Amino acid sequence: MSTLDAKAHWEERYGERDRVWSGRVNARLAEVAAGLPPGRALDLGCGEGADALWLAERGWQVVGVDISDTALQRAAADAEKRGLSDRIEFRQADLPGQFPDGTFDLVSAQFLHSTLPLDRTRVFQRAAEAIRPGGLLLIVDHGEPPPWASKLHHHHEFPSADEVVASLNLPETQWERVRVESAEREATGPDGQVGHLVDNIIVLRRRAPGS
Repeated sequence: MSTLDAKAHWEERYGERDRVWSGRVNARLAEVAAGLPPGRALDLGCGEGADALWLAERGWQVVGVDISDTALQRAAADAEKRGLSDRIEFRQADLPGQFPDGTFDLVSAQFLHSTLPLDRTRVFQRAAEAIRPGGLLLIVDHGEPPPWASKLHHHHEFPSADEVVASLNLPETQWERVRVESAEREATGPDGQVGHLVDNIIVLRRRAPGS
C-alpha cells in the first residue's frame, strides 16, 4: 500500500468524529515513565497527542509522529491550549520510511498495530537505533483482542512480548531486558463496557558503554 493510501485511510478514520481517543495517557507509559528523569522522548504513532502532552507536562522535550495530519492538528491545538507548544514538536511521518533524526532518552510505541501493511519490526529497529546509551525503548502491544473488539480482530494473531523482542535481533551485550511480559488490567470500552485487557509490555534499556 502506498503512503497516500495509508494516509487517506487514517484521515478518514480521524475524520469520522471530533475525537477518536480518550485523551488520557496510556496506562503502561505512565507506569514506566512516571519515575524517569525527564529528557528527550519520541512518541511513535502519537495520534491526538495524549501521551506526548503527558510527557511534556512532566518536563520532557517530545517529538510526536503520526501519519494523520488531522490527528496532529488536534494534538498541536491541545499543546497550545495547555501552554506546552515549546516542549512538543509534532511531525507527519509514514513509518518506518520516514523517521525523525536525532537521539532520544525514551522511545514509546503504544499499540502500534494497524489493519494496513506496516513493517513493525523495522519501525522498532529504527527506534532502537535512535536511543541514547542508558535510554529506554518501550513497546506496548495488545496481548489479545479487547473483549469489545469486532469479530475480525478476534481472528488476528498478536505476537508475544518475547516474539517481538526476538524479531528485533538486538545484541544482548548492548541491551538489557528490563521488563518483557504480559499483564492484565481493567479498562473501559468505547461504549462504557468494563472488561479486562491483556497488554504485552516490552521495556529495553540500551546499555551505557562499559556497563
